[in-house]
Amino acid sequence: MMKKILLLLFLPAMLHAQTRFREDTGEAIGILKTGAFNAITDVPRVKVGQVTLFSSSDIRTGVTAILPHDGNIFQQKVPAAVFVANGFGKMAGISQVNELGNLETPVVLTNTLSVAAGMEGLITYTLAQPGNEKVRSVNAVVGETNDGFLNDITGRHVRPEHVLQALKDAKTGKVDEGNVGAGTGTICFGWKGGIGTSSRVLPSKSGKYTVGVLVQTNFGGVLEIKGIPVGKNLGKYFLSDQLNDPADGSCLIVVATDAPLSHRNLERLAKRAWSALARVGGIASNGSGEYVLAFSTNEKVRIPHNQPGPTQTLEEVHNDAMSPLFLGAIEATEEAILNSLWAARTVSGKNGVSEELPREQVKKMLKR
Repeated sequence: MMKKILLLLFLPAMLHAQTRFREDTGEAIGILKTGAFNAITDVPRVKVGQVTLFSSSDIRTGVTAILPHDGNIFQQKVPAAVFVANGFGKMAGISQVNELGNLETPVVLTNTLSVAAGMEGLITYTLAQPGNEKVRSVNAVVGETNDGFLNDITGRHVRPEHVLQALKDAKTGKVDEGNVGAGTGTICFGWKGGIGTSSRVLPSKSGKYTVGVLVQTNFGGVLEIKGIPVGKNLGKYFLSDQLNDPADGSCLIVVATDAPLSHRNLERLAKRAWSALARVGGIASNGSGEYVLAFSTNEKVRIPHNQPGPTQTLEEVHNDAMSPLFLGAIEATEEAILNSLWAARTVSGKNGVSEELPREQVKKMLKR
């Protein structure tokens, strides 16, 4: 009986057709082609799992987990970097990522007060992996945004078991967007935000590498789409009379690529992804934490936990060949943000209602 009740409580958030910006408007973002799913999972070996908590009148939160590969990530670490654009946030594990230049756990996204639960879930997951019986230190990487307007955030409803479930459910292929996982209770530009994803595939002459992005949008500013001042036209933007709420909240961006990159060039890639927020009108307000984590799945740059010798030779994309990857990260991030808005639906929660973006009005603006 309890399972049936919980299923009914999921209905308002989950059972709607997924709408995506490109498919709904016929408009492309940028010049590069997308991958087959137009998602972070177009990058080989990347998986995404999500758990959505949507029950009673005030629980609107969840977990989104991103796995760089199928194997034991602690034993086969991947190069990674974190770029902190605005440090008003509580992202765990970033100092070791940037110190050592690698990632040794999946990446978990959740709400601000559930970072500890995210870490506990990741630690439990890592210690349970065969081959990790002697592990005594785990650098769990957990990002967050604050969903406290719609969600009973102080109730700390995310538990370590939800994190473990998201990791267990992780898969390739299509990624659910909008009011799911860590995006269940988030707000973007004054409208309902959420999880969004997109990808870009480079031309053959540029290596044919894939760049995939997943975002958790919970930030504000003055929404622009393809140069059109959508927020201003709709009368809903930071500092307007119609919207008195601050533009705080945060945006988490995860960038994956199969290009062989080390920490240094992954940090450069992360910086470019961050620039996409300006393209959509984000202002990185005082209380909005903007973090970008980038990693490479390429096996040529894997970092074994137990090194066979004192040195390691890695193959890496040359600096002069990075610009196409930069463009891919920018375009994919911009479209991922728009997908998070396009897929989201109106949600009522603890402190009020967050309306979905009026997509039909925006489509008319784009046509004009």
